[in-house]
Amino acid sequence: MIQQETMLEIADNSGVKSAQCIKVLGITGSRQGKSQRPTAGVGDIVCVAIKKSLPTCQLDDKKVHKCVIVRTKHPLKRADGSYVRFDSNAAVMIDADGNPIGTRIFGAVARELREKNYMKIVSLASEVV
Repeated sequence: MIQQETMLEIADNSGVKSAQCIKVLGITGSRQGKSQRPTAGVGDIVCVAIKKSLPTCQLDDKKVHKCVIVRTKHPLKRADGSYVRFDSNAAVMIDADGNPIGTRIFGAVARELREKNYMKIVSLASEVV
């Protein structure tokens, strides 16, 4: 579950190392009767501010960018009753069309990205869990 001000590890070779979530686009985790803070899960799009990047990074540090969540620390329940959980919160930078900016994806990604039509990210990933 990613919410505002969550630090994300960037799992591609776009040149960005870490980013901070500044806005969740669309509300995924809302519970009735509780305070409804917008949260994002695997496959959701968030707006981020770049916090740490390489000097050769092609993205501007002073602009807001979009990325897709590919891994979360919060357990993700699947339809068969199993849970999947990762060691870090990670995302992949995307452009306006929804395609990844980088040409390589580091680490494993969740299978739920296939259901949300991020086939390019799934095909570039080294492992799909």
